[in-house]
This record gives sequence, C-alpha cells and structure tokens, in this order.
Amino acid sequence: MVNDENREPTIWQVTLSVLAAALGVQSRENRERDFTHGNPYIFIAAGLIFTTLFVLGLIGLVYLIL
Repeated sequence: MVNDENREPTIWQVTLSVLAAALGVQSRENRERDFTHGNPYIFIAAGLIFTTLFVLGLIGLVYLIL
C-alpha cells in the first residue's frame, strides 16, 4: 500500500497550493508536503499560469467597466 505522504502532490493539490500562496494563507502541513515531495518546476509553471490568468482577468474587468 502506497503512503499518501510520500507521493508527489496531485494537480488539484498544486492548484490549491498556488491559490493559497497567492492569498498568503498556507497550512504548515501543505507547505511541508510541497517542499519535500513537490517538483519546483510544476509549482513555478502553475504560478506563472495563475499570474497570467489573474492579470488578463484584471485587464478584462477594466475593459468591461470602461
């Protein structure tokens, strides 16, 4: 039986970690999981995607208001 604590984070867990990082709220347990078992390149890519979507969303909101 595979121990869940020794596996890499799933895509859903990476997404939630990136969103929590953007808001500045992350549990110690999740942060330790990300740093011990996560691939940094996945988190960097997810962060860049989130940032791009966030900026495009803000630009779209401004155009919608104007």
